[in-house]
Amino acid sequence: MSGSSSFAPIEFRASAEPTLGVEWELALVDRASRDLRNAADPLFTLIADRGLSRAERIHRELLRNTVELVTGICRTTGEAMDDLGATLAQVRELTEELDIDLYGAGTHPFAEWSGQQLTAGSRYAELIERTQWWGRQMLIWGVHVHVGIDHQDKVLPILSGLLNYYPHLLALSASSPMWAGQETGYASNRAMMFQQLPTAGLPFQFQQWSEFEAFVHDQKTTGIIDHLNEIRWDVRPSPHLGTIEVRICDGVSNRRELAALVALTHCLVVDLSRRLDAGETLPQLAPWLVQENKWRAARYGLEAIVIQNTACDERLVTDDLADLLVRLEPVAADLECSDELASVAEIIAAGASYQRQHAVHERAGNLRAVVDAVVGELQ
Repeated sequence: MSGSSSFAPIEFRASAEPTLGVEWELALVDRASRDLRNAADPLFTLIADRGLSRAERIHRELLRNTVELVTGICRTTGEAMDDLGATLAQVRELTEELDIDLYGAGTHPFAEWSGQQLTAGSRYAELIERTQWWGRQMLIWGVHVHVGIDHQDKVLPILSGLLNYYPHLLALSASSPMWAGQETGYASNRAMMFQQLPTAGLPFQFQQWSEFEAFVHDQKTTGIIDHLNEIRWDVRPSPHLGTIEVRICDGVSNRRELAALVALTHCLVVDLSRRLDAGETLPQLAPWLVQENKWRAARYGLEAIVIQNTACDERLVTDDLADLLVRLEPVAADLECSDELASVAEIIAAGASYQRQHAVHERAGNLRAVVDAVVGELQ
């Protein structure tokens, strides 16, 4: 930590309610070849020309093979899904015209990074200039969930507390088992790839907000970042929005599974917040245990055996999830997402995306069929 105490304060604009915001990254794939297509420019030209009513909900990303759908500020998971559904419907009308499909997974099974084009903009160019080979490799897509926090002092305890459930969220969402035409042996290769960027990966577990402010000061002073949003942690504070942003999940192929993951995230954050209100000190895992749990979930997905506590007790992640869903039922009722939370069990029963992709690959014997299957799930 920096020896200087003269650093700028960072105001956390607290949210009075635990509101939701969801960001859903989708890849653009060619209908004939099933490869990625750098079609963002013509897509956004159509969006502008047609004057889409939901244009502000459709964003560009680092690469021209990607579009991001975002919600407004929502109160419930159902509201967020309706918001995304309305935007999705408008985008799909335009992708029909361009002969492309939307693809929701953490990685594409056979695309090569060398064929991808960067979105115009100095911020993206600077990222690639700095990160070079690793930056150019970032053919990855994810889901980000914002949850409003009502007091700055809660942010860091909740962030650290959420890390205990990192493997649960990653295992459920894991959808990136293949890379550049090869089986990686990982349920989520995306999680392993993304952490190679210098400000990405697991967050530091600070105890005081002043420590976070000092960290940001050091990052800016040494030129590591220019803006707060360049801290790309898997879970991070978003002070200007008054939220914690959970960026653990791989890309998701359909709104039903997305709703399950959003509901679980919402319930976890609100449960931790209420426990703080009740005077509880939230349990935290040591960073080395959090790191191991991340790796186990990325490697083994729903078959991961996770470390539960400081005593290093271990348990199959699906068994732990079953108990967690029961414990969170009252929170889900309050947040009006009981059905969505319960549908987490359906992911486990039917198989996560990485498992479904494996099954298609084994049955069809080619990776284009995997793309077909993922595209076919979008709704």
